[in-house]
Amino acid sequence: MTTSVSVAPTARPADTGRESRPARLNGRRLAPYLFVLPAAVLFAAFKLYPVGWSFVLSLFKTVQGVDRFVGADNYARLMDDPLFWTALKNTAVILVIQVPVMLALATALAVALNSTLVRARSVFRLGFFMPMVTGLVAYGVIFSVLLNERYGLVNWLLSLVGIGEVPWLTDPLWAKLSLGILLTWHYTRYNAVILLARLQTIPKELYDAAAVDGAGAGKVFRHVTLPGLRPAILLTTVLSTIGTLQIFDEPYILTRGGPDNATLTIGVYLYQNAFMYFDFGYASAIAYVLALLIGVLGLIQFRVLGDKA
Repeated sequence: MTTSVSVAPTARPADTGRESRPARLNGRRLAPYLFVLPAAVLFAAFKLYPVGWSFVLSLFKTVQGVDRFVGADNYARLMDDPLFWTALKNTAVILVIQVPVMLALATALAVALNSTLVRARSVFRLGFFMPMVTGLVAYGVIFSVLLNERYGLVNWLLSLVGIGEVPWLTDPLWAKLSLGILLTWHYTRYNAVILLARLQTIPKELYDAAAVDGAGAGKVFRHVTLPGLRPAILLTTVLSTIGTLQIFDEPYILTRGGPDNATLTIGVYLYQNAFMYFDFGYASAIAYVLALLIGVLGLIQFRVLGDKA
């Protein structure tokens, strides 16, 4: 005798594909943010937080080891601080005199290294750029040794032609000149590389058309090369302005801001207040005034040169 066994119908498995599609879409939307998250956290921790805390510090003053809220007193103090104005004047002199000379030399160097008349151009380009990899402290120490008044190589070479000892680092005027030479030697080649890269993007057809029209070298440079270089000139001008206003390593290594504060820059004065006098509130105020100055000058440069570039 056979018995029939009834089997209950099994439930049809749910279509998991349709249910997981929103999850997959959400995962795809979140993926970019997850990739960016580590960089954002690091940026917030090591950039945004220090900048914000520096502004808070600028509103306080340490008196006998106790931080006291003083509001804008640190900023008002800047207006009556003769050393701050001396540092600002020295920095402005470097900006107005050294930076244009450096950019003019960089332009001439870039044009020379881009000329077809120069053989082994790659070798010369490498040779001119290689010193840029030298650390700021290292080349500052080297120049301080070369320019030593009594034992320096420069004065020894000058003595061979009958020139007496030059106080490169101990006289205010010569110290400024030495700092300018140091900055020009190091940063000319950096700007030349940027200008050279831009030069190589100028269409050769423009030079060919100028040659057909009978334009000389001067007119070609003025009407073809310079207009093509304007974006790079704007970039190097802005970068050089920012770098000059923030300059610290070279004057500190070379002269410590002396003699008689002749090479005292805003960066050196900020360092002195923060890490020699431990007046972090005042140093933070100097930093924010410097940032404001950089922003204003950068905006002016973009207004003046930006449209043409």
